[in-house]
Amino acid sequence: MGRMKLLRIVVGLIVIAGALFIIIGEQLTGASGNAFVNARLTTLRAPIAGSLQLTERPLGARVGLNDPIGTISGQLVDDAKLADLLNDRATHQANIDRITVTIESLTNAIDKLRTRAAVYLEERTQQLRAQVDAAASLSAAAEARLRYANSRLERSTRLSERGVQAAESLDEARSLAEVSELELRNAQQQGAVSSIGLAAAERGIFLGEGYNDAPYSEQRISELEVQKAELQAQLEAQTASLKAIDTRIAAERSRVNRLSTAVLESNVNGLIWDYLAASGETIQRGQDLVRLVDCSTAIVSLSVSESVYNTISHGDRASFRLDGSSRLLDGTVTRLAGSGTETIYENLAIKPSQRHLQRFDVTLDVPALREEQGLSCLIGRTGRVFFDSRPLDWFRRLWA
Repeated sequence: MGRMKLLRIVVGLIVIAGALFIIIGEQLTGASGNAFVNARLTTLRAPIAGSLQLTERPLGARVGLNDPIGTISGQLVDDAKLADLLNDRATHQANIDRITVTIESLTNAIDKLRTRAAVYLEERTQQLRAQVDAAASLSAAAEARLRYANSRLERSTRLSERGVQAAESLDEARSLAEVSELELRNAQQQGAVSSIGLAAAERGIFLGEGYNDAPYSEQRISELEVQKAELQAQLEAQTASLKAIDTRIAAERSRVNRLSTAVLESNVNGLIWDYLAASGETIQRGQDLVRLVDCSTAIVSLSVSESVYNTISHGDRASFRLDGSSRLLDGTVTRLAGSGTETIYENLAIKPSQRHLQRFDVTLDVPALREEQGLSCLIGRTGRVFFDSRPLDWFRRLWA
């Protein structure tokens, strides 16, 4: 009986010592006073001025990247430059149409003149051929008269030498021969001139009074072709200018369209944290409209006592446990901000309490809060952070 009693006392002392070890170990382990899941904020601003119409979503609603948040309809868009460009385009188009019509008129006039020139060439050539033929006939007739005059002169000369014919008849015969010779020469000269004119006409060159080497139609064609070439150059310049104006109009119209309507889209995968403007409001360009929580930046914010703060360093391992859960999430100390660090929370979703600010601020990176679907975007959830191993960690891991 004495041994049993002693054994019970020894076992009791061991149990009491173990319990004291666990209680003291749990209490003395470095831990945070309070910890909560936090994340960075991002602000959507108005790209244009206008009337805002938000998509109906409650605060805290989840949104994905590029999800529509609302639309902005521009009311006062400066389109004066676009109007000026459109007027310039209309002026250039009118000039192009005018030049095109003028070129078509010149082309028609040139075609008609070419037809007239061709007809004139044909008829003038026929005329010159007729003149050549007439000159040949005149030459032949003049040759015949000259032969007759010469034969008469010879006869009159013989008769006069015999004294049979009077001197007047001889003079008359001599005059007739001289006149016939002159007529033959004139006919031959006319024939030569007509042949020269015909040969030139067949080469497209006309000899005559009132023009140099071409008839009026061909001279007019040359003048009109010069005018047509000048107008063609103007048309090409106006067309090039019109293309440049069309490019500027497209760019300006795109700018006006961008300023007329804009879609407000989420730039993160996260939560709608706050609306800074309401549907129907008239907003200005650059005005803050919606705050979103970027869930990809989830961290754990915590405060510790000065004694614990002085025992931890950047990069130390730690464990985070959400309230109501026994699971420990591995983390790493990424920032030691110290006490009174209110300014570092200006761009974070959850602001610290006064009690938090009186202690020493620490930031913990917990990858599971970003990578695991069930733990994503638990912004505001509270818990505790432990910096040392505790006696019951093995039990917590077993239970988890």
